[in-house]
Amino acid sequence: MTTETHVVELTSEAQWRAIHPVMSQLRPLDVETFLDHVRVMAGEGYRLFGLYEGSGDDGGDGGGERVDVADPVALAGVRLSTTLYHGRHAWVYDLVTREDRRSEGHGAELLAFVEEWARDHDCAVVELASGLWRDDAHRFYEEHVDYERYCYTFKKDLAEGGE
Repeated sequence: MTTETHVVELTSEAQWRAIHPVMSQLRPLDVETFLDHVRVMAGEGYRLFGLYEGSGDDGGDGGGERVDVADPVALAGVRLSTTLYHGRHAWVYDLVTREDRRSEGHGAELLAFVEEWARDHDCAVVELASGLWRDDAHRFYEEHVDYERYCYTFKKDLAEGGE
């Protein structure tokens, strides 16, 4: 029997706290810094989605597995934006599957959800950036979910003494 998966928008601090162990595999922030950042980002339009296994049954009739929101499999952090070069689009800031659950199709499933969500919000494009050192992620984007490598993203640290 195949276990069903469900994507849930995470809107509460308890949900954010529960997803932190997965996010920390991508963004090495302590839980309090993570929560502080997500609170600010949510006010700027950031949306956090978690992928969970289970039927979504409430358990009342014994009709299936419950979604265990304490045990997320993957997450995506997204924001809608409008630019002169893409028009309305969705930017994926964060996409990560738990290390022990990778290569099972969860990342592709969650990205397909994000693409549909973006279409529902009148977006023309889904865009993301990936660190230059993340060769496995690049292979995933190009070979498994048909994303195009088309530009570089540059940054400059503005902190005192930053290079």
